[in-house]
Amino acid sequence: MSGPQKSDASTLRPASRLVRSGTERSPFMETNEAIYLTSGYVYESAEEAELAFKGEKKRFIYSRYANPTVRMFEDRLRAYEGAEICVGTSSGMAAVFAALTSQVKAGDRVVASRALFGSCLYIVQDQLPKFGVETVLVDGCDLDQWRDALQKPTVATFLETPSNPMLDIIDLAAVAELSHKAGARMIVDNVFATPVLQRPLDHGADIVMYSATKHIDGQGRTLGGAILTNDQAFLDDHLTPFMRHTGPALSPFNAWVLLKGMETLDLRVRKMCENAMMVAAALESNSAVNRVWYPGLSSHPQHDLAMRQMDAGGTMIAFDVKGGREAAFRMLNALGMIDISNNLGDAKSLVTHPSTTTHQRLTAKEKAHLGITEGLIRLSVGLEDPADLIDDLTQALSLS
Repeated sequence: MSGPQKSDASTLRPASRLVRSGTERSPFMETNEAIYLTSGYVYESAEEAELAFKGEKKRFIYSRYANPTVRMFEDRLRAYEGAEICVGTSSGMAAVFAALTSQVKAGDRVVASRALFGSCLYIVQDQLPKFGVETVLVDGCDLDQWRDALQKPTVATFLETPSNPMLDIIDLAAVAELSHKAGARMIVDNVFATPVLQRPLDHGADIVMYSATKHIDGQGRTLGGAILTNDQAFLDDHLTPFMRHTGPALSPFNAWVLLKGMETLDLRVRKMCENAMMVAAALESNSAVNRVWYPGLSSHPQHDLAMRQMDAGGTMIAFDVKGGREAAFRMLNALGMIDISNNLGDAKSLVTHPSTTTHQRLTAKEKAHLGITEGLIRLSVGLEDPADLIDDLTQALSLS
């Protein structure tokens, strides 16, 4: 008599895939995914090793190339995202750098949104030009600027939506169409939205990347990143050789931690969105606040677009405190529960002052262009009771 039929994870609904997809049990039939902490693998014979290195026998060769625990992470995230391919990386910035650098060479052209995380902007604005790559920055919400910049042949476009820290929303489908007309692959940093709320591949993106350090881990434990695509040529011709020979591999232990994080990703992000909506509304009515940016609020300049592209407003809020930097610092220092940290997507609510932390490298003119004032605060809303979050912010703002 045969045992019960196991479900095919590909037929499951998305929330179930976060728990069930990708699991590969060893002969010990463990409940929890195993951690394969090994750098290398042994062969039954010299002939088998030769076949493996020729690519004529599929098997694990070296953990810089692939690892069973890392593969489980990749398969689970790929299944949830709805992508055909996922490659894990050592960090989110490793994912950004690999996605861009693997496919460009001297003389190529990259067009990117100006509103980027500081390290992403460094890669586009400072690092790629050192390799002879022309880079052009545009205001991401202005389709005319994308249209003008993409009049010339371009290898890649790069953007994040919602953006860090001002939560600008970029029209994914429109930029994808313009990118493809210019011959470019569109790369989307989907960290703020997460795959729970937004699927850029469904809107025409070619490549999606994550800092798995953020919501995917979700508990401030470890670093990791991921690149997802349906473009087999990009994988075979560019990404695989780049990853194998430059070494930004994801640690098996970190991959295991991220697997555990994914099991609760959907629950955490949706609850954090509920909390963020309540906190954003409270901040909007606080007299110590000049303005609040939250995609879920009708006051957000791209609210309608955000609600077409995203399932909810997200976990991030930006708000401008009256009184500039001095008042913002007083408010930050007066918080009793919310922690000051440049991380985000955590179960704990975290707050930072972008002008002096994540975006401190920008000039005063660049900050002004992006709307990053000295009073701007970026808040990552966690899983605490929203009433406690509102109480903490209210008392801190009363002292600003």
